[in-house]
Amino acid sequence: MVSPLHRGPRLASTRPLSSRPRYSPRSTFLPFAVPDLGDAEIAAVTRVLHSGWITTGPEVQAFQQEFAATLGVKHAVALSSCTAALHLGLEAAGLGPGDEVLTSTMTFTATAEVVEYLGARTRFVDVTVEDLNLDPARVREVIESQYVRRDGAWHHREGGGRLRALVPVHYAGHPCDMVEMRAIADAYDLFLLDDAAHALPASLDGRLIGSLPCPTAFSFYATKTLTTGEGGMLTTNDDAIAARVRLMALHGISRDAWKRYASDGTWQYEVVEAGYKYNLTDLAAALGRVQLQRMDEMWTARAAIAARYDAAFSGMPEVSCPMVSARVRHAWHLYPLRLRLETLAIDRARFIQELRDRQIGASVHFIPLHTQPFYARRYGYRAAGFPVAEAEFPRLISLPIYSRMSADDVDAVIEAVADVIEGHRR
Repeated sequence: MVSPLHRGPRLASTRPLSSRPRYSPRSTFLPFAVPDLGDAEIAAVTRVLHSGWITTGPEVQAFQQEFAATLGVKHAVALSSCTAALHLGLEAAGLGPGDEVLTSTMTFTATAEVVEYLGARTRFVDVTVEDLNLDPARVREVIESQYVRRDGAWHHREGGGRLRALVPVHYAGHPCDMVEMRAIADAYDLFLLDDAAHALPASLDGRLIGSLPCPTAFSFYATKTLTTGEGGMLTTNDDAIAARVRLMALHGISRDAWKRYASDGTWQYEVVEAGYKYNLTDLAAALGRVQLQRMDEMWTARAAIAARYDAAFSGMPEVSCPMVSARVRHAWHLYPLRLRLETLAIDRARFIQELRDRQIGASVHFIPLHTQPFYARRYGYRAAGFPVAEAEFPRLISLPIYSRMSADDVDAVIEAVADVIEGHRR
């Protein structure tokens, strides 16, 4: 069922467009993203430095427990990145050479590159025009048209591999329709791994992303809604997946390897698998624990900025605001504004440069993966298979949205966008 869409709550701009004075650019550059770190985070890291234990240890254990409790799941495994979480999640499902994975073309390369690590391959699928998330109808169409059921599995009709997994992505922090994704995974016997790099603390139908019935990978990169500098987390209610991820995250060494230098540890250990070096440090976890306590506060600030943008830009016919389903709480990791290029005399690249000339940082998320040289060269992707991504990508701009932004910062972004439009309207 297609859910109703809305633009979220409206908050009045501190400077209504009709009453703004002649445009004057900022004197200093406003970065696209700045982490929200304060005295509490600094104190937490300092405490760990004084403790003498700075790598994986008690802070990581506490962070995992607190994160799991916040989301209401049995297991949370702290890792060095979301990329690591995606990699180990698929490895735990047994993916390997000859296997295939479906995911969105509108995502960062990490979502697909981890499949390559395992000797498997990704097949990209187009997105919906409303939220730029994986299109459930298109996923079903791809499976039914490109795969055939044989020997209890779905095999690609052109001699490719066996379809094993589905990885939805919550673009910009707007939850994907995980009810549909779960139904597709069940119907076609696919492993479902949730790429929630953008989606903390988003929710769908009142349930936090990460608490749904599938393993979920989170990112704590510097630009994310919760940061540990670099870091990630895999959440799951599956005991076997959690155990496998913990094992493979630290060289495939037997249980509690991190404690071998503690007072209750032992020098004896066993290497039971050829694992990876994906463990999070106590320094990073100390940041994460404080950030987790501030998560709702920081989200509230982001949501208020999004509402300010909505109120200002919804009255500008040259741009389109993000649409938000009534079923979701948006994490607002990104605010992707869409240009109506037919109303402007400049393209997206020039628009971004014009913003930078006005001291406003902006970015683009994402260059569709089917157009990237590695994937296009390796698998021969063509634009025809991705009409929505191809149409929407050229008009996407990500505006600054982070909890350290002041009201004046938000005004500066709004005024700069309005000034660029005014100067380059057809």
